[in-house]
Amino acid sequence: MSGWPASLKVALLLALGLLLLLLVLGPGRGPFSLRLLRLYPKKLGSAFAGWAARQPVPRFLRPALLGGFAAQVGADLKEADRPVEDFETLQDLFTRRLRPGLRPQDPPVPGFLNSPVDARIVAAGRITEGCAIQAKGLPYRIPELLKHDPRAQRFEGGHYLVLYLAPKDYHRIHVPLEGRVTALSRVEGELWPVNEASTAHTPRLYERNRRATWTATGTGPDEGLEVAAVLVGATHVGGVLLDAKWREGRPLPKDGGMEVPGLPCAPGEDLGTFAFGSTVVLLVGGPRAERWTPLRADGDVRVGQRLGSY
Repeated sequence: MSGWPASLKVALLLALGLLLLLLVLGPGRGPFSLRLLRLYPKKLGSAFAGWAARQPVPRFLRPALLGGFAAQVGADLKEADRPVEDFETLQDLFTRRLRPGLRPQDPPVPGFLNSPVDARIVAAGRITEGCAIQAKGLPYRIPELLKHDPRAQRFEGGHYLVLYLAPKDYHRIHVPLEGRVTALSRVEGELWPVNEASTAHTPRLYERNRRATWTATGTGPDEGLEVAAVLVGATHVGGVLLDAKWREGRPLPKDGGMEVPGLPCAPGEDLGTFAFGSTVVLLVGGPRAERWTPLRADGDVRVGQRLGSY
């Protein structure tokens, strides 16, 4: 490849990265594929996919490569804030912003919680004896999910919602309530896929994978709620980023947590970003969690749409 044009090298590397994404993140991968995946170097493969996604794509190739991949996964680039030719890399495309006004927030009501993402709700229910259900009866433990949170018990008796982002979806995560941010954390875990087959056959998937957690205490109409948004990474989705404003210039430990001095947050503000697609586990706890009623337990949801209230 040493004598090949740079644009051709970029195209081949990006095409390989896109193929890896389609093979691993695509739906319908059964248990046999998961057994094979045990042999795949998931962190190395994810690092390569991330590197390929950050490589500049020549402008004349962007409609074919970036636009072609968007069409393949079903991403609606008409909603993006700029044309496909203006995205320099695949990473730019997947972390795209939307045109202003496309995701209005549902108005505040007592105990409101609005969706932080465009996603599909794949699981929802009560947190009982420190556990939530992943899929098909597979439990995972909330204290392990919130590894660096010494007060995980405040979610006992509350609710969980699991929101899955497909590669087609808008990949920015937004604040779901009115409140004050209290802590951030990160866990350096594994990188298993989080598609339907994997959640149905990989025990304790969410507490095993790499993840970042953003927690807040509700104020105003959300007084009495505690909310945790857990951003779960996956194969080729190693990039799980919390917005820098919540860190106030401090580095987030690779595997650890930090307290945040009650920074105010409002619905729709930037919370974080995924590379490609993954899952947000949303936990609702606090003294008024028993009064909180979910309005949606499955199906598609968009940023700003009401998930529940008192």
